[in-house]
Amino acid sequence: MHFTQFDSAEFLRTAWQKQPRLIRNPWAAWRNPLEPDELAGLACEPDVEARLVTYARDNWDLEHGPLREDRFAKLGKKEPWTLLVQAVDHHVPAVAALLDPFRFIPNWRIDDVMVSYAVDGGGVGPHFDQYDVFLVQGLGKRRWQLGGLCDGTTELQPHDHLRLLARFEPFQEWILEPGDILYVPPRVAHCGVAIGDDCMTYSVGFRAPSRAELLAGWTEHLLEELEDGDRFADPDLQHLENPGEISAPALERLHGMVAERLLDRAAFARWFGTYSSTPKNPDIDWRPEQPIAPDDLREVLGGGSALLRNPASRFSFVREGPGSVALFVDGRSISCTGAAAAFAELLCGNVRFTVDPVLLESAHAMLLIAELVDAGSLAFSDED
Repeated sequence: MHFTQFDSAEFLRTAWQKQPRLIRNPWAAWRNPLEPDELAGLACEPDVEARLVTYARDNWDLEHGPLREDRFAKLGKKEPWTLLVQAVDHHVPAVAALLDPFRFIPNWRIDDVMVSYAVDGGGVGPHFDQYDVFLVQGLGKRRWQLGGLCDGTTELQPHDHLRLLARFEPFQEWILEPGDILYVPPRVAHCGVAIGDDCMTYSVGFRAPSRAELLAGWTEHLLEELEDGDRFADPDLQHLENPGEISAPALERLHGMVAERLLDRAAFARWFGTYSSTPKNPDIDWRPEQPIAPDDLREVLGGGSALLRNPASRFSFVREGPGSVALFVDGRSISCTGAAAAFAELLCGNVRFTVDPVLLESAHAMLLIAELVDAGSLAFSDED
């Protein structure tokens, strides 16, 4: 799938994190990539995150998956309900393909594709998110209403698990049909309600780490690396008139001990690469049953077979010097130079690709490819 008549540079300049944007069916040919029954089947799987939101007699209720197969038969269509399944792109290649047109946004910012199914009147209530989201209408119709900006002081309804707005005043309203897209920036209040049955929406969500998350993760990483013997010392200690004073030189040295490590930009880059590439569901084992032999790998790739990135894997890199990058895949950091560095950039920039014959002569590159295939981060295309 790809867009036609969509200017990504103009969108980033005028809409991204600035204002909502309605994009009427920009696809070359829209086709709903997932059937409702398939989504319901995923919601019954133990390794899939699913939620069921029901609304009856002015009360919202939330159930967490995995759901029983007979749960949907009991729901019927008398009362509005919505099924939400997280990270469907990790399990359905056709849904993963929805991400391709949004690759004008860096890999590390992309979170996943959540898919929702709702009967007539179904929705999750008025709310706001802390991240950017593209709401792609896949099947049926949905009415979207948008309100103002929210923050930590915005009043919420008294519900333990659903963060619903206590008051919602819509300023804009659109009805989305299959293929239409609504972009909603962070903290903008919004509410979507299904019009008719069989309403499916694909939510392409993006990650936005908070300052607290970054500080907690970075400092926790530093604490794991610090040695107990790395301690304060003052061999140039001067006599003080009052022993109760913490002197300026002591404070400067103490602060320097902390700042030196916290402000190590190269170390932070390596940590953030591993942090941001950690899989969304690290407990799922994607490894193949048998590791691939180097000779077999070279033969297969030499025959023109294509490599395909695992949709559940995360890929990014940081440039470290001329011809050198740090590659981050699924929470691992791999130093790459020469041909391996060129492959790392190819890998991060493409979902499906073939390997240049020059790379087949690089032992480092071939070892890297074999490692990623054995880890389940890369696989051969089904066509091959």
